[in-house]
Amino acid sequence: MFFHVQRMINEIVPDEPDPAAANALQEGLGGQFGEMRTMMQYLFQSFNFRDPKGKPYRDLLHGIGTEEISHVELIATTIATLTDGSPRYNGKAGELDVPGAKGATPLSAALSEGNIHHFLVGAQGALPVDSVGNPWSGSYVSNSGNLVLDLLNNLMLESTGRLQKCRIYEMSSNKTLRATVAYLIVRDQAHENAYAKALETLGVDWGRLLPIPKTRGERFPEVAALLEQGLENRNYTFSLDHLSEAGRILRGPSPSNPEHALTTAQAPEGVPIEIAAPRPEEFSPGLDPELLELLQATAEAELAAADEPDRFGALA
Repeated sequence: MFFHVQRMINEIVPDEPDPAAANALQEGLGGQFGEMRTMMQYLFQSFNFRDPKGKPYRDLLHGIGTEEISHVELIATTIATLTDGSPRYNGKAGELDVPGAKGATPLSAALSEGNIHHFLVGAQGALPVDSVGNPWSGSYVSNSGNLVLDLLNNLMLESTGRLQKCRIYEMSSNKTLRATVAYLIVRDQAHENAYAKALETLGVDWGRLLPIPKTRGERFPEVAALLEQGLENRNYTFSLDHLSEAGRILRGPSPSNPEHALTTAQAPEGVPIEIAAPRPEEFSPGLDPELLELLQATAEAELAAADEPDRFGALA
């Protein structure tokens, strides 16, 4: 059973629209090593887990898989933010992000930048595809039923995803893109450490292998700020009832930096979620006045009904 908190796991920093950057980020969402795969792979491994004696490992998979749901939300919302604006205004004084401003063709960016499907199919929103438009596939998910093999596969998945995000970071100076990608670079390292520690408890000696790629990302300013907070060594249980036993594994020296210890917490605080404005040029303008009036009337009727006494009495 899952509960949703209406907060984003990390802040989406505002900057200019950048459809090309949005398309690069699609790989981190719906690519073979993207967040949709990590979410599904870890959750299915936890759902299919066998042997109650291994509960700490099941809880570890479940906790990281639950965090990956929030990563899918973060990337999807970031992509929508990066595509939200036409034409690009380039920060010029007095030029607002108004569709068709100064006679411009509202969706002209769709023909020259990024992924045309963001505009043609998705109304300036994210899609479950990779950066060249291939649909996400459930065949990406690995769930062998062998704990050691699954943990090795998960570590490979986090390492490859982290490698790709380091490359995406270097593709654009857009602040919106970099803030999200930097956060995910650090969290991927945290998950590298978590799976490596789990494998340590099963007999693996990592030596000097980690992290993969061989950088903590400290030369990226946004990453360095998160490393100062120790975020690469912190994992979350997302356990509302505090029954997770993942903390029995996630303790002791960090596999990628033995000078620091792994820590666990229930969940990050998160940041407020803002719902994007409608885009009339996409013919998806949101609620029209009639629907708004109906919605308000329905809400008022439901509130009035809730205040009425129960005419039928209490149920036995």
